[in-house]
Amino acid sequence: MIFDKDENITIVFQEKATLKIFLENLSNGYEKIKNDHIIINLFSFSKITKNDLLEFLDLSNTHKKAKKSFVLVTDAVSYNDVPNTISIAPTIQEAKDIIEMEEIERDLGI
Repeated sequence: MIFDKDENITIVFQEKATLKIFLENLSNGYEKIKNDHIIINLFSFSKITKNDLLEFLDLSNTHKKAKKSFVLVTDAVSYNDVPNTISIAPTIQEAKDIIEMEEIERDLGI
C-alpha cells in the first residue's frame, strides 16, 4: 500500500493486489491517515464494479463523520451508479476539486 501525502490530502493506492487485500491494508493503515482527506486511487483495478465500490461505504461514512473528505477515483463506474453518500471522481484532479468544495461547504455549515 502506498500513501502519497500532499499537505492535508493523502492519496492511497496499491499495485498488484486484489480489492479484498487492498481493503484490508487500508483498514490496517487507516490510523495513520485518519486526520487527512483521503483519495483512493483505484486505477490499478481494471475490473471494478459498483458493488466493489460499495465495499468502501462504511469507511467513507466513518471518515466523513469526522468532517474529512473521502473520494474514490475510477473511471470504470459512473458516479450516477453509486449512492450519493460515496464521493467518486474520474481523475485525481477532480477528486481534489471535490475535497476543496466539501471543505468550503463544511466552513459554511452546509
